[in-house]
Amino acid sequence: MKNTIQTINPYTGKDLKTYSLDSQEEVLSKLKNADKAFISWKTKSISERTEYLKNLIRQLDENKATLAKLMTQEMGKPIIQSEAEIDKCIFLIEFYIENAENFLADAIINTDAEESFISYDPLGVILAIMPWNYPFWQVFRFAIPTITAGNTALLKHASNVTGCSIAIQQLFEGAGFPKGCFTSLITKHEVIENVLSDDRIKAVSLTGSEKAGKSIAEVAGRHLKKCVLELGGNNACIILKDANLNKHMDTIVNARMQNSGQSCIAAKRFIVEKDIYEDFIKRFIDKISELKFDNPELTDTTIGTLAREDLAKTLKEQVEDSIKKGAKVLYGNTVKKSYFQPTVIENAQPGMPVFDEETFGPVAAITKVNNKEEAFKIAAESRFGLGTMVFTKDVEYATRKTLEINDGAYFINEMVKSDPRLPFGGTKASGYGRELSKEGILEFVNKKTVYIKK
Repeated sequence: MKNTIQTINPYTGKDLKTYSLDSQEEVLSKLKNADKAFISWKTKSISERTEYLKNLIRQLDENKATLAKLMTQEMGKPIIQSEAEIDKCIFLIEFYIENAENFLADAIINTDAEESFISYDPLGVILAIMPWNYPFWQVFRFAIPTITAGNTALLKHASNVTGCSIAIQQLFEGAGFPKGCFTSLITKHEVIENVLSDDRIKAVSLTGSEKAGKSIAEVAGRHLKKCVLELGGNNACIILKDANLNKHMDTIVNARMQNSGQSCIAAKRFIVEKDIYEDFIKRFIDKISELKFDNPELTDTTIGTLAREDLAKTLKEQVEDSIKKGAKVLYGNTVKKSYFQPTVIENAQPGMPVFDEETFGPVAAITKVNNKEEAFKIAAESRFGLGTMVFTKDVEYATRKTLEINDGAYFINEMVKSDPRLPFGGTKASGYGRELSKEGILEFVNKKTVYIKK
């Protein structure tokens, strides 16, 4: 196993920086420091913890341009989207500054005791395993509620965004958080099983592939440790015949193409009623053709490369396999190294990779249906359960269908997205547990019953 990590700019193909891997001793030292930091951090009041969060906001704001550029260089995200990601992290922190005290307050329960209540106590050191597609947001949506609840955090980030991983630790340290409160592990995934097996790790949160989720859940299960898993998805976007395409087409396109299509909650299957099918296809392709590919560091670039060349190769294989099974390319499907041209495919059916699997890139798979009942039936034909979106003027009808949607999210006339104020997570092969909102901050706490008689 190599002792270094090399980051590469996916747009230029050039090496960015070489990082030395943590030795086994360094990994154990970081774990020891995180465990030690927990002893004092858990005793701080919530108001004291949120003061550090205010400092963290200042760190993010003052360094936004540098952090956004780093993100863009490491994984190819257009710079305007990188800057927006930093802004979203700030919004997340502001939300928990305002609400943490209330979320973590003892819940008084009336019983025959003089006093009884639920105390929400931190667990200890929590391990996070995070992906590269939203290098800051994914980490912050784990770290902010987890640390604010009184835990400490260890991060194993994706290797291709090692610079972002180190930068996040520096942000926490620059904000004054005690040493060991948030720590990045610069290591390979092969090391993580041993880390997770250590008694000092109390729980684990993973955002990543279904394969990675199963592997981590297996290890955690052997050691009786809690998991939060946010895994893959192939979200359906239902377009009913009464949908206001003039109003919503930009949102529909963005639902697939933002972040160059590299989002677990992106719309991947577009299910369209036949009455508006041709009109939808024309409008959809017209909008996609307006996306501008260029150097992602330029502010007018609206779509970037994929994060690595192997990702483009995998996506190409999924498309070609689907074509052999009867899908038809209407637009795009040109690949050059890490760049995958925005692509529209029709006649996507069950049994094809573009329908059954997660396609992690700018490929929109279109399925024509006869009516709205068929649309919802086809949308439900998925192993995944992150989210479903529907566009229609008949909001009352769409709302009645809520119980039939077995996903973690259901959005009407809007793309599925994460919001600090709302719980985020999936069902089925998309994982379990919730991030964000009140539910997220209570994932890694001991909900302790306290019963007092005099």
